[in-house]
Amino acid sequence: MNDDLDPDEVASVLLGGLSVLVRRVRQVPIDGGLTMPERTALSHLDRSGPTTSSALAREVQITAQAMGATLGALRARGLVERRPDPNDGRRVVLTVTEAGLQALKNKRNARAELIARALTSGKFTPRELEQLAAAAPLLERLAQNI
Repeated sequence: MNDDLDPDEVASVLLGGLSVLVRRVRQVPIDGGLTMPERTALSHLDRSGPTTSSALAREVQITAQAMGATLGALRARGLVERRPDPNDGRRVVLTVTEAGLQALKNKRNARAELIARALTSGKFTPRELEQLAAAAPLLERLAQNI
């Protein structure tokens, strides 16, 4: 690392810039899209696989009642389904449907398109675009090491 660079200052600047970027991307409404709680629930189900409503609530640190309301809305739209737990017939587990996976994909694509539009708006030079492209894998590695 360059001796003139202060790791604390770099960390502060990165955190500030990334926080603003994430906040702005999350705030942009996507037509027919998912609410933040719905996206969170679907994303966790997609990554972790079938689970119970109470386990999912614990994982995302919200109340069981709030998770129940979120999952009810997702079930009504056909984005998650209830199935008997293969290990315990008394329990029901929730899984993401194909429609739920498509909704997640649509949300991710819409956000990526939003960023792509900003990158191609003429506000960034070709050199800056190269720097952003080079920084992307570094940011991913940084995230993996936190």
